Amino acid sequence: MSRKADRDQIRRQNRAIILQALRRQGPMARIDLGQITQLSPATVTAITSDLLDQGLIEGIEADEPKGPQGRGRPRSMLRLNPDAACVIAIRLSVNSIEMALANFTGETFFTKRAAFNSAAADAKSFPPILIAAIRSFLEDAKLSPDKVLEIGIAAQGVVETETGLVAWSPAFSGRKIPIVQPLSEAFHADCALSNDTNMITEALHWSDPDRYSGTFAVVMLDYGVGMGLYLDDHLFSGANGTAAEFGHANHIPGGALCRCGKRGCLEAYLSDYALVRAADGLPETTSPDGIAAGQSGLATLIDRAKAGESGALQAFHQAGTVLGYGLARIVALIDPKRIVLTGAAVRAFSFMEEGMKSGLEEALVADLRQNFEIDVLPWKEDYIRRGLIAQAMERLDRGHTGETAHGRPARGSYPKEGAPA
Repeated sequence: MSRKADRDQIRRQNRAIILQALRRQGPMARIDLGQITQLSPATVTAITSDLLDQGLIEGIEADEPKGPQGRGRPRSMLRLNPDAACVIAIRLSVNSIEMALANFTGETFFTKRAAFNSAAADAKSFPPILIAAIRSFLEDAKLSPDKVLEIGIAAQGVVETETGLVAWSPAFSGRKIPIVQPLSEAFHADCALSNDTNMITEALHWSDPDRYSGTFAVVMLDYGVGMGLYLDDHLFSGANGTAAEFGHANHIPGGALCRCGKRGCLEAYLSDYALVRAADGLPETTSPDGIAAGQSGLATLIDRAKAGESGALQAFHQAGTVLGYGLARIVALIDPKRIVLTGAAVRAFSFMEEGMKSGLEEALVADLRQNFEIDVLPWKEDYIRRGLIAQAMERLDRGHTGETAHGRPARGSYPKEGAPA
């Protein structure tokens, strides 16, 4: 790599550090930016001058704290320009397209949910449905499509981030659903596709990097079972973007029927339909499609456990044991500092905890069981959206000057508000 390329890379990195500091901390003076980012005054001055010229940040004045004379004086501060860029965050799930618009500060200012028929959605029919939903969304928000520079999409199931395809998901009847290419062509924006649990992982790192950094794992117990991995301070998705498919790792060969069509997956013992199937004493070959699960089915099952029903209690205990075995594999493979459990099913964690501890003890030697912590976080619907926005902002912050293939300003080269795009 040439010295100029090295310098450009360092400059982009420092640029991202400054933008992220302003997004996390709010308006700051240059001297405070230097202290927080540990960049030199000359570097801070040079980069913020460029960012001001590009319209990404703006100057404001704030009063200093009052001194002995009882008067404060104006202090020059810098803040992000919220109108510098817009991003769309989209979550694809069964029968639902959830959309959110965020400005350059990362603040969500408009949301909408659109319905579609998952049972009929395939590679041919779904892209036009998604494009139409986004266009209607932008019309409702009274925002021109050319103001959107990034579109982040999260989906359930097996997601190929490199190809931009949803390989398999309970949200679709078909496989290999193209997402990135159709959206890029329709909106001339940079698009990125991710697994939904990866975005939960990203959101946790963004909201609390002191606690959620280094190497940690997130396991979501919900409609399905997902996992996100943060390895050595980076979100890990593997060579093709399909890594960390925890729910579809095999637990028992030839075991219970999974929604993916295989038998014995961890999901076939841990998801909402698996819990209802076990509690009702249904055969393990019972199709998930015929089980009344979902949010209401899971809530009913939790009420049954609270009432002391043996079938429900046993189902949760057995699921906890399976979870313990699964977590043991994660610990043995990647040595995480922390494992986070979340999703709708963690409301039943008190019924699963004893089984989980038993599974971990049976599957893992004592020395390995002492090196990590487990966080149980109540499920928040906006985790995925927050992760998508955080990732989109990171891509924008690490941008460079120049032109994209569509002839629009590349990441980091945005026009000032009011200037021609």
